[in-house]
Amino acid sequence: MAIKQKKVIVDVKKQFAAIAKQFEPVQVLNENGEVVNPEYMPDLSDEKMVELMERMVWTRVLDQRSTSLNKQGRLGFYAPTAGQEASQLATHFALEQEDFILPGYRDVPQLIWHGLPLAKAFLFSRGHFAGNQYPKDLNLVSPQIIIGAQYVQTAGVALGIQKRGEKSVAITYTGDGGSSQGDFYEGINFASAFKSPAIFVIQNNGFAISVPRELQTAAPTLAQKAVAAGVPGVVVDGMDPLAVYAVTREARERAINGEGPTVIETLTYRFGPHTLAGDDPTRYRTKEMDEEWLLKDPIVRFRKFLESKNLWTVEQEEAVIERAKEEIKEAIKEADAIPKQKVTDLLNNMFETPTSNIAEQIAIYTEKESK
Repeated sequence: MAIKQKKVIVDVKKQFAAIAKQFEPVQVLNENGEVVNPEYMPDLSDEKMVELMERMVWTRVLDQRSTSLNKQGRLGFYAPTAGQEASQLATHFALEQEDFILPGYRDVPQLIWHGLPLAKAFLFSRGHFAGNQYPKDLNLVSPQIIIGAQYVQTAGVALGIQKRGEKSVAITYTGDGGSSQGDFYEGINFASAFKSPAIFVIQNNGFAISVPRELQTAAPTLAQKAVAAGVPGVVVDGMDPLAVYAVTREARERAINGEGPTVIETLTYRFGPHTLAGDDPTRYRTKEMDEEWLLKDPIVRFRKFLESKNLWTVEQEEAVIERAKEEIKEAIKEADAIPKQKVTDLLNNMFETPTSNIAEQIAIYTEKESK
């Protein structure tokens, strides 16, 4: 008598293959700046596309100058951004001024383009308290240093927007490493439960400092983790500014229409180290890997596209570079003119009403600083 074969309850390969099909990266421009998926082309005027390019070029210069200033000892903590301009600036370009940004520590460019004075950004890098004092009319919070904590905060801000009946969104950013934190799931799950207007961006640059993305999780994509919380997830070519813009704009429309949050995974790459605080990417990334991603440079790709439409020239780019250098020069002068932070500044900013031990320390350091 033949033995009846036991039926497999879960066909794992079939299940995973079905999931993978739903998370193919969205792309508009290929590496040569050619439109490969015209159906995803966003509704952006020529003027707006040029403006986005100008922002990307300006921000690349800011990264180069910030790196130099750090090496000169004129800046403190700095996380390089070169390579991630499309991921950062095209997501921001899809927002409106009333939207709220809760950044990670690499996301200072979005704050600047949302209206944060550049001198404030430099003061933040130096750890000066004035670098965290923002104009009241800006919907921004200071960059979060704790990995993933901004996801929980964003869920709260989005709920507040929802309760007020405002037509705006809260957007936040983390890296691929941040998606391995508990705060990641807690944030998206909370926002999902209330259908709050939030956009959660995972900038997957392949490494959490030195830990490769494949060692952090067995999930084929990070965006698919959103589905477990009832949130739509989408993967996008993070080196393609038009695709990033299109995906983010659609997520914003869904959010303000009461359809809840979205998780966006941008496939991108940081050309430099994790931070300038001693990280050496040559110890965990190969030369071949760097060269492969350099061919996908978002600025080069977008430049080729705009040149093909006669919207961009070498002269235009040089003018943006010179303007960026001048504005950065003036901003660092402004930051240098701010009085250096004292110990009493730190202590006085700790509590509205100092505790007894803090009050005691204030008295001690006030006397020391007066000598």
